[in-house]
Amino acid sequence: MTRLLLTVSEAADALAISRAKLYQLIASGAIVSVRIDGSRRVPVTALTDYIKRLTAGEVA
Repeated sequence: MTRLLLTVSEAADALAISRAKLYQLIASGAIVSVRIDGSRRVPVTALTDYIKRLTAGEVA
């Protein structure tokens, strides 16, 4: 089964950015995340949506 949620570290690695930068993107609302108990998780779809918005902005 494919994972639907990533840890912040995993999501940052997937985007090739630092954890601090990912937390900035989460705080600004650019990337959606969820809290499960005390853990923050990033949906894989949030990463693909963010990348789509970035690439759409480069084309325009």
